[in-house]
Amino acid sequence: MKKTLSIISLCLSVLLSSAQDEAMQDSLFFLKTKAEFVKFEEKHGHYIQTPNVNMHYLTWGKPGGIPIVWAHGTGSNAYEMLGLADSLVKQGCYVISIDYYGHGFTPIPEKEVSLYHVADDINLLLSHLKIKKAVIGGWSRGGSIATAFYDAYPDRVLGLILEDGGSVAWAMNDHKEPIDSLTAKLRKEFPEYEAFQKMTFDSEFKACKLWVEGDAFNQKHIFQSLASLKQHAAGNWSFNPGMAELCGVRSVEDFLTLTYRPYASTQLFGISNSLLNPKVIYRNLDVPLLILDPVSEQDQFAFETENIKLQQAHPEWIMHQVYKNTSHALKYEHPDEFLKDVTDFLPWIKTSVGSR
Repeated sequence: MKKTLSIISLCLSVLLSSAQDEAMQDSLFFLKTKAEFVKFEEKHGHYIQTPNVNMHYLTWGKPGGIPIVWAHGTGSNAYEMLGLADSLVKQGCYVISIDYYGHGFTPIPEKEVSLYHVADDINLLLSHLKIKKAVIGGWSRGGSIATAFYDAYPDRVLGLILEDGGSVAWAMNDHKEPIDSLTAKLRKEFPEYEAFQKMTFDSEFKACKLWVEGDAFNQKHIFQSLASLKQHAAGNWSFNPGMAELCGVRSVEDFLTLTYRPYASTQLFGISNSLLNPKVIYRNLDVPLLILDPVSEQDQFAFETENIKLQQAHPEWIMHQVYKNTSHALKYEHPDEFLKDVTDFLPWIKTSVGSR
């Protein structure tokens, strides 16, 4: 009996020691990563005070390069471009990646704001950086911001890069689906989204640990998660607090309101996205436009048919690249193809500028 207890005690001791070692390794990994993140932010991070907000942005490369301003997708941030920017710099680009409201290090303004307010912020940033014209690009909602910028400031646009967003009206496909069917789909999918929005953590370390544990993708993009984490007044932490309210998507009812009765929503940011009509905005398109279009059952924005129509309406200006069997997370799934398509697009911009 004593021998058995001794064996159990030894096993428990080994397990405890192993757990402590693992916890120590996790802690050291976090501290090392956080230090690298702070160092990177000191080198590449900047702020500009606009009439709307103190906006954070990242830069890579030299100001003399082809300026590319990038707007991230919902729930993401400027670090979205981290794995791609250096390659674009090698192609002669100056990459500027912004955090818009409620994302990354840019807070949510106290006043009502829309996609067009972000466009105003970008316009001011270009003036601040002494850039007359830039390539404006974005993913998902960031693509809508790029389109809004072209609508508001066409004379400051060298070209446009739209990654699964901004080329087609946001709710077009939803309006083709019966309301009951869409509602049932949303009620099935929303609980997971809602649960993530409500998650809080005792510490930044615990949040990051949960985020990267057993997930190679999140480990690779840990800077992006660090930039999304914010501490509340109560001391706990969460990812992008207030984002769902800003975008008007706190509940299934919010989604349905923005889709079918946008003016009844109380969130101008979400309203401006729902009402954006690229077909109208691009009616007189006169700059090169690259549409990066993922096509699969997993892509929630299946806009291939509409993108083809837009390209056919402006064949002299639009390059439409289709990515088969690809989800909404296009550049994460196919970073090399993304870089190739953008790189191939840049000479077209140079030719267009030279012909004017």
